[in-house]
Amino acid sequence: MATKSTELPAAEIETVTAEPWNVIVHNDPVNLMSYVAMVFKRVFGYPPERAQKHMLEVHEHGRSVLWTGEREKAELYVQQLHGYLLLATLERTGS
Repeated sequence: MATKSTELPAAEIETVTAEPWNVIVHNDPVNLMSYVAMVFKRVFGYPPERAQKHMLEVHEHGRSVLWTGEREKAELYVQQLHGYLLLATLERTGS
């Protein structure tokens, strides 16, 4: 009896990993807005105005897309944000 493979062909794997990914921070009731803006400056190197813009977006809309790019770097950013105790997730662009 033949078994069905659940592995993706190499070409499909390359496409999935090559797609851009979003790093998203979600609102939480714990962290101060000034702390969140400071984390954005440290992790992403954002200038104060951009960090403030994203912090307000998180506060007012519940989330903000902070960065978009390759998955491996996006995963690193999410880990760094978790290290600062922020709720961050990763999603494919267009999801």
